[in-house]
Amino acid sequence: MVTLNINGRDVQVDADPSTPVLWALRDNLGMTGTKFGCGAALCGACTVHLDGQPIRSCVTPIASVAGKKITTIEAMESDRVGKAVQDAWVKHDVPQCGYCQSGQVMTATALLRSNRSPTDADIDAAMSGNICRCGTYQRMRTAIKDAAKSLV
Repeated sequence: MVTLNINGRDVQVDADPSTPVLWALRDNLGMTGTKFGCGAALCGACTVHLDGQPIRSCVTPIASVAGKKITTIEAMESDRVGKAVQDAWVKHDVPQCGYCQSGQVMTATALLRSNRSPTDADIDAAMSGNICRCGTYQRMRTAIKDAAKSLV
């Protein structure tokens, strides 16, 4: 058993310590908002926050995150910055297929926590590890800027 702090709550996970956080969330805890994309930390679909920083949960073993705070897409609606990002995502019709969106929202939220006035270059750098097969990158950039304005 490994104890994880997920969205502010300690939970027991009955899994091998080498199990990736992604699979503990999805298979052991039934939290399916975090998506499996590539399994190699290249696409960003599995992004969650670890102590406030975005990480790729598909390659992060649960043993390495014990005692740290994991935040998932399920908690974003109750987070001021996360909610602003989600609202801007809807306002600017960012999602098409939607598969990558939880990772995109998690990455954008982390960006706005550290930089409330990001430039295009800042946004591109922060979001560069997240792939959107639908190609809604321009809408994402617009939504991030709009979310930033709403947080002032």
